[in-house]
Amino acid sequence: MRGAFKVLAAAALAAPLLSACVIYDSDAGENVSVNVLRDDAPPAEAIHEARFVDGALVARVDSNGCTQASDFEVSVAENSPAKITLRRIKPDMCKALVPDGVELRWTYADLGLEPGTPARIINPLK
Repeated sequence: MRGAFKVLAAAALAAPLLSACVIYDSDAGENVSVNVLRDDAPPAEAIHEARFVDGALVARVDSNGCTQASDFEVSVAENSPAKITLRRIKPDMCKALVPDGVELRWTYADLGLEPGTPARIINPLK
């Protein structure tokens, strides 16, 4: 009985430490989004450059010789402009020397965007 009381007391003390609260009050009618990432979500890939060319996002990323577009998770937040984040989900385990990295391409359709939609890349630059 005493052990159960200790467990309940510890849980009651820990509960406030494990909770989170977001309070936002806006009279201006702003759009607010709160994104919570999983602890195990990969970080945004540091990229060399990104540009939009011929209806597609072209990004230059590091590579050891085997990097492909399918190695990345692409998330798009449909704001104005749309915010695009690239996260590597499959490591490149090859051993080639590719000092300038490789260019990867995603069309607007791949990104789930209408052609010409204003967008920007959120990833950090190298």
